[in-house]
Amino acid sequence: MKSILLSAALLTAFAAHAQTTEQPAAPATAAVTSATVAAHYARLVQASYEDTLTATQALNTAIAEFTASPSADGLTKARKAWLAAREFYGQTEAFRFYAGPIDDKNGPEGRINSWPMDEAYVDYVVGKPKSGIINNPKVKISAKSLSALNERGGEENIATGWHAIEFLLWGQDLSETGPGDRSFEDFVDGKTPNANRRREYLKVVTELLVSDLGDMVKAWAPDAKNYRAKFEKSGTNALRNMLVGVGSLSRGEMAGERIEVALASKNQEDEQSCFSDNTHRDIVSDALGIENVWLGRFKRADGSLLQGASLRDLVAAKDASVAERTSAHIAATVKAAEDIRPPFDREIVDPEGRKRLQAVVESLKLQSKDFVDAAKVVGINKLSISEPKDK
Repeated sequence: MKSILLSAALLTAFAAHAQTTEQPAAPATAAVTSATVAAHYARLVQASYEDTLTATQALNTAIAEFTASPSADGLTKARKAWLAAREFYGQTEAFRFYAGPIDDKNGPEGRINSWPMDEAYVDYVVGKPKSGIINNPKVKISAKSLSALNERGGEENIATGWHAIEFLLWGQDLSETGPGDRSFEDFVDGKTPNANRRREYLKVVTELLVSDLGDMVKAWAPDAKNYRAKFEKSGTNALRNMLVGVGSLSRGEMAGERIEVALASKNQEDEQSCFSDNTHRDIVSDALGIENVWLGRFKRADGSLLQGASLRDLVAAKDASVAERTSAHIAATVKAAEDIRPPFDREIVDPEGRKRLQAVVESLKLQSKDFVDAAKVVGINKLSISEPKDK
């Protein structure tokens, strides 16, 4: 009876989600092959990185204007631009975990999105007014030096990427009800020590982020001798990589590292975007990224919908029940993620909030198992999905 009720609830969630989410029409079964699914996935990845890059370039412009003439209004605009760009970046995380260009041995993922961050490694914090690279004039501030310092001496020694920028824009989150509240005067000469180095640091790490994302666009560009060309010719291995990406993001990363760890510790330091209180949106955008891959669709920044041959279509042609169950679980995950109430650091201690987060975890676990079943349907008998790391 419990499984019947669960299935009914998931189908209800799927139906409700479908009413608010534009669903691409499935191509004719005969037209869907491993090759067409891989080719469309490559288009989707390139478009996702392209829109992320465009949004991050807008962030770079806002930060350049702010650092040229610091003001409260300029800081607010830079924060809004960071939040807007994160919406697109989060959806690209479904393209990780299979040693693609974002996270192979030379990939920039660690420089782009590492967390959690020891903020005292970069700048002053409460009780340590002179801490951090910014307050050490002996350390050169450049893309090369900051890249070399990223994660030097420990995984939490984050010097670059989204969360270094986030910390510089918001500062420490010392509030239970809202995000950090760094003053724009931290960037004004004569108001705060080393304001000039703080401005330069913010500019350099943002420009580095733009550069790294530009490399991802190039790696997936069409009609080039790049990763995309090899990916599209890799046959079943392309499907394996797609499923490893969404499966590992579901189980090991989202359910495990990003939610279960925080639920266990009840510690604000274990939330991803802790300075801006944007963690709830990180979870939603990741869930959407997984759904994008499964459905073969991506809503672009201009409002247009990119859609085509998908994993769902390929699986449905061989086993409609597995495809339908997977779609239902994915839709339920997106809905559960959207139900999280910000700020995340209150959800992990509030009894009702913990229930909402646990609902996301359980749905993510279900869909990760579905991806293993989907792999078997398309002829992949062993799918290695990353599990949460031991703490």
